[in-house]
Amino acid sequence: MAPLRGRSRELGQLLDALRSAGNGRASLAVVSGEPGIGKSALLAAAVEQAERQGFMVASAAAHQNDNISPLASLAPALRAGPDPLIGTEDFLELAALNAQPLWLAERVADLVGRRLADRRTLIVLDDAQWSDPLSAFVLRVSIARLSTANLLWLLASRPGDLIDQLIDAVRGQVPVHTLPLEPLTADAIQDLAADRLNHSVDPALAVQLAGVQGIPFLAEQLVAGLYLGDANASGPLPTGLVEGVHRRTSGLSELSRDLVRTAAVFGSEFRLEDVAALMATPVARLAAPLEEAIDAGLLTDAGSVLRFRHELLRSAALADVPPSAQRALHGAIASQLMSAGRGAAAAAPHVLAVAQSGDVAAVETLREAARDLLATMATTAAEVILEAFGLTRVDDPLRAEVGVEVVSILLTARQYDRAKAFADDLLSGTALYLGPITPHLQAMLRLHLAPYQWASGRLDVRELTIANPQFAERLAAYRALAGADVPSTADDPVAEAVLQVAAAEQARAAGRYAEARDLYAKARQAETGLGSLPDALLEVGELYCRAEADELPAALDRVRELMTAGDSWSAPQLAVLRARLEYAAGNLQEAESAAISGLRWMDQLHDRTLAPAADQVLALIALARGHLTQARKLAGSDPTITALLAIADGDVKAVRRLAVTRPDFPDRITVLLQADAVDELIRLSPSAASRGALAVVAAGNDVTELLEAVEVVRTANRPLLLALAEERLGRAALEAGDRQTGVTALERALDSLTALGATAPAGRIQAVLQAAGVRRRRWAAVPPRAQEGWEALTPMERRVALLVAEGHTNRSAAEELVVSASTVGTHLRAAFGKLGVNSRVQLTRLVLERFAPPPNA
Repeated sequence: MAPLRGRSRELGQLLDALRSAGNGRASLAVVSGEPGIGKSALLAAAVEQAERQGFMVASAAAHQNDNISPLASLAPALRAGPDPLIGTEDFLELAALNAQPLWLAERVADLVGRRLADRRTLIVLDDAQWSDPLSAFVLRVSIARLSTANLLWLLASRPGDLIDQLIDAVRGQVPVHTLPLEPLTADAIQDLAADRLNHSVDPALAVQLAGVQGIPFLAEQLVAGLYLGDANASGPLPTGLVEGVHRRTSGLSELSRDLVRTAAVFGSEFRLEDVAALMATPVARLAAPLEEAIDAGLLTDAGSVLRFRHELLRSAALADVPPSAQRALHGAIASQLMSAGRGAAAAAPHVLAVAQSGDVAAVETLREAARDLLATMATTAAEVILEAFGLTRVDDPLRAEVGVEVVSILLTARQYDRAKAFADDLLSGTALYLGPITPHLQAMLRLHLAPYQWASGRLDVRELTIANPQFAERLAAYRALAGADVPSTADDPVAEAVLQVAAAEQARAAGRYAEARDLYAKARQAETGLGSLPDALLEVGELYCRAEADELPAALDRVRELMTAGDSWSAPQLAVLRARLEYAAGNLQEAESAAISGLRWMDQLHDRTLAPAADQVLALIALARGHLTQARKLAGSDPTITALLAIADGDVKAVRRLAVTRPDFPDRITVLLQADAVDELIRLSPSAASRGALAVVAAGNDVTELLEAVEVVRTANRPLLLALAEERLGRAALEAGDRQTGVTALERALDSLTALGATAPAGRIQAVLQAAGVRRRRWAAVPPRAQEGWEALTPMERRVALLVAEGHTNRSAAEELVVSASTVGTHLRAAFGKLGVNSRVQLTRLVLERFAPPPNA
């Protein structure tokens, strides 16, 4: 390999990144610059160094036509070499996930992660600016997921939005090294030319090399005779390169020249059989002309396809084809690809190259291409349908029809805000569309948007008030879903399903979970059509209600199944639901993993609507583990979490605030039991959990009734709820002098909570048992109390600190706590020492910083 000239600093940065990868610090390096600046050469040098150091290397290059094939850009890197990152069997299974980008990305990251293990690896993608959308998405997910691997991701790209978005998405997950390439110095250009010539540069060539303005590709082509130095070398396509390529092709046979020109119109990558068909020449006759073009340094044979050696060479060859001939060739290529069964998607770039406003045939081809791409390449489909829309005239009725399709495809591509803005513009009489805005058009657009607006909580009744007979029932049903008062039944099956969901939402909010479960299930069985609600979201609602209606294990099993086989666009909803159900089932570690996954997927899908719900579960887990500072960071403005924190800090009065816990709070029944909220428990639909909790509250301190209530709770499969009920039973039994019953119940609760990792309530129960004189060979490993800070305070010290911060004197605090003033003073001095303060003012300031307002307020 020829030495790399003038890039020692950049290569040094890449070697540093390789060393970090070898030490388990994964990172992303992005080499950027204009065509011909030497990006590929730098990548090749890095690959050579990585192989010398024992790195496994997987590399590929993206191409212009990748945009129509899912994972076309990244797949060659995943499959490269005799021992690829992803084996054949696993890779074939990935094809089934092309329409589920998140699951596919997660699966790729999982497979690659397993394959890497502790092996040092370099993954390279050249020309990343041409990456297909699915490859770009998989890159974003995999780079973040594999942040602890011995791995360096190395990309080369022209500057642009795609690479900027990738860098923004992974920054903070892994270190990012950006290496913008500048033109080489004159000395480096001279050295590069000497390397290619295998001898020193003569003065005449040195003068010509000065004209390449530091672009290494042009220097190499000058040496190869494909570039003639000129004064316009800094332009987008140097005239000298065009003239050089023209001179080189003039020495080719006429058939070889035609081959090169035709191929240039196809793109940087093409099939010989396609060019042969377009030239009406047998493939066999093109073998020798092809060899001429390869020998001339213009083309390279990549096996199944042919490529130009560099995009600038293709551009130079294309400049030798008159614009009128280019247009004719693009049209012929589009027709040929369509007639050969290659599909409208393959023809679309060539259609766009020649289509003019009002070209109905071009519009129809592009619409077909968008539909073909929609299942696996929704992002590309959205851009194609927008191109089709742009070709229609502003007053053409066809524009409205295509506009509806634009909204539909944008929604399928999960570009909600863009779809809503487009629909609003279409209906507002702007220059976007000057045709008639009919009620039918309004209804079509609003019904396309309504399911997604409902899912995001942005359904607006005003936008659904449209006098359209054809869709009147569906519009009315959505008004009901948005809270308006409309009929509760409909003849239209889509409308009836929406009304059932509206009723299900009302039943769920009222705690009638069995009723809501059945309504969701009926809605999912209805006939689908324009305005149908997404089945995946309806099943999320159904599973939530199943869990609340004595079907927690079955609901949890189904959610786990959907996490790998369901609609990946619903991944955040599924993750949050799983986190809630795992928490209710006492599986704290699994609940935490699900919530964290949900937050990660929200970031990847650019929708953090459910982030507060995920944080809610994480805060509850932190509370169960006694990590109060972490819980406080996650609590936000959630009133129930804030109340639970206040209770943990010693504010016994905060228990009353738990009675108003919102219906959608995770494991709400356990919270209501803690608050003795009889009225709220009565309102819930009868389930083992709600009946048991209500019986526990009603039993008070009656040990016999508590024993019966606990047995009801035991059938609910909710360990945290059961532990709380057992604790109530144990404390009541000890107070009643029934030591055997009390100790047995408390020990069961302690063992259960310890096994679940709920160390905070386990520590509380252990303290009760120890105070009762219980001796065990081994107690639960309750984490030691912190030595300083708020967590270091005992419950009594916290209560004293909170009362003093509210303005109590030692005497009034003593009256509140029913202790002596000297006891209050003792606790206050201990709190001062642990908190590092020496006055009531400082203590008050600290409490106000931690609580706003103080929790006893």
